[in-house]
Amino acid sequence: MASANSVPEAPGPFLSGRPRALSQATASTGDGVTTKPTEDAGRKLRIGPVIAVVAAIAGLVLVFSMLPVAAWLAAFQAWVQELGPLGWLVYALAYAACVTLFVPASLLTLGAGAIYGLGVGVGVVLVGATLGATVSFLLARTLLRDRIEHMTRGNARFRALDRAIAKEGAKIVFLVRLAPVFPFTYINYAFGLTGVATMPYVLASLVGMTPATFAYVYLGYAAAHAASGSDSARTVVQIVGAVAAIAVTVLVARIATRAIREAGVEEPTAG
Repeated sequence: MASANSVPEAPGPFLSGRPRALSQATASTGDGVTTKPTEDAGRKLRIGPVIAVVAAIAGLVLVFSMLPVAAWLAAFQAWVQELGPLGWLVYALAYAACVTLFVPASLLTLGAGAIYGLGVGVGVVLVGATLGATVSFLLARTLLRDRIEHMTRGNARFRALDRAIAKEGAKIVFLVRLAPVFPFTYINYAFGLTGVATMPYVLASLVGMTPATFAYVYLGYAAAHAASGSDSARTVVQIVGAVAAIAVTVLVARIATRAIREAGVEEPTAG
């Protein structure tokens, strides 16, 4: 596994991407006239996230059913249960390490719901994610400052983010956590170069990450319960709840992304 010192020299994805537009986009016609999407296109945009969530749940159930994932999770669950509350700490520390070392932690988020259930799973993931985000933030301000400065040098979006934070402080951190317009592991380091203070950063990150954490832990919990084949009525309710949670999270993210764009954090247009 790579060490924390192996931060990529080249700009990460968040340095070259563009936040997704949240309001209805306009399309340009050949004669320069802009037109709004049709009702059918708008309807497709609204049902798209729901279809994606249903497909994700179906895929998770298939994986849980065809692979020995249930046995793996059961073994891990037995191990952490033997550790008692210490098992929660072990899981959170593993999650924090993944965040700090640029290892995608989405499977750990889903796994927390499958292993611990909704309440403890959300708590463990939030602790791990917040700890990892804080470690990355502090490394960018100390040991890895030169590396991160090199990574963000000359990037217009990062400069816009820095200016927005200088003007509105931790509010921008909160909005970025709500809206996944930047890859999580990279932006944690980039935040370390901005003027936001440590405690406001930690609190804004914790609160801002809560909605998505709840939704995806719930998704893992519902998928694991569906794969077990017990209590079909309760499984249906849980799946509907997971879809609703993801839908609300998408809506909140769209609102937050609009606010981020209004604060000036967007890729400048050419010319």
